[in-house]
Amino acid sequence: MSDSDLSSVGNHFFLGLQPTTYLHDKDKYLLSTLKPAGVILFKSNFMHDSDYDAWLDNQRRLIADVRETIGRDKILIATDHEGARVCRTPHPVTRFKSAAQWSDHTKDIARAMGTELASLGLNMNFAPVMDVHTNPANPVIGDRAFGTSPQTVAQYGTAFMKGIAGTGVKACAKHFPGHGDTDVDSHYDLPVLNLTEEEIAKRELIPFQAAIEEGIELIMTGHILFPKIDPDLPATLSHKITTGILRERLGYKGVVVSDDIGMHAMDAYFKKPEAARQFLEAGNDMLMVCAHFTDTERVVELATGMNEALNDRKFLETIHQPSSARVDAMLSRTMMHDVAELPLSTFESHAAINGVYEANTVEVM
Repeated sequence: MSDSDLSSVGNHFFLGLQPTTYLHDKDKYLLSTLKPAGVILFKSNFMHDSDYDAWLDNQRRLIADVRETIGRDKILIATDHEGARVCRTPHPVTRFKSAAQWSDHTKDIARAMGTELASLGLNMNFAPVMDVHTNPANPVIGDRAFGTSPQTVAQYGTAFMKGIAGTGVKACAKHFPGHGDTDVDSHYDLPVLNLTEEEIAKRELIPFQAAIEEGIELIMTGHILFPKIDPDLPATLSHKITTGILRERLGYKGVVVSDDIGMHAMDAYFKKPEAARQFLEAGNDMLMVCAHFTDTERVVELATGMNEALNDRKFLETIHQPSSARVDAMLSRTMMHDVAELPLSTFESHAAINGVYEANTVEVM
């Protein structure tokens, strides 16, 4: 099989770049070979400690190189931009307070975020967090969530969706079916929640149901094991959760993307290339592989395993083609943005909406 064959499964991959502010040779090879439908930028992909003009000019080159190397008309170019401790971009891009502090400013903040992200050539934000913060011992969600009740999270999460919608930047609801009650950070280990499907239906699922009713186009699964629902597989690979709950119970028809499968919660689950096939069979669409926790070259092995599965006619027709069609449909509604300078008055007006984040705390990847 030639490398060029891998582009046939490119719709199913979201790739993180190497921690450089230019397109690394490894990225050039992977992007040109796989032609993934999405890329995600992290803090290390932006020039920090430079003035706005300098880092924006570098951003312009990076985005142009990504688009040219992949060679698609439309791709998703994303980042995690929640505000507070989850913000990758340099000054003067506004770092808002945490979502828990937005309340009635949420729609305006989302609109401001979308405007700024679009000016950086981005068209997708991995937000809003639709987790319900119910566990004070939770080391990773906390005030990233809009609140401690499902109704509050649903209200402000959908307000975020409405605010960002008009800016040409897509929202992504995360982390399905709910990360708020965990006491383990899935970046480092696999959280386990002993909740039944009916228990999560009364709390965790409510914000996601609201997002679906408001037309959310992407939902991200969380790396969490729910042994009372699926004793064998975490949500990322569970047919019972993605198909049984998200698609059948909640009626979701859109694209499902994984959280980064390099995170240590997934160490035991993606060692073999056939895991990529299993991922699609569970009802998912886009597998995310980023450079922070793993070598992104493993995407070649995963893509090879997925591509070989296309020889199975049943898999091709009932799993791959419907999934790829969902991604294509979403991309057809995706806007591409040129990198453009915003006046400093725009950033100043955005910062005045609800104040900005100033605390010096550890950032979440």
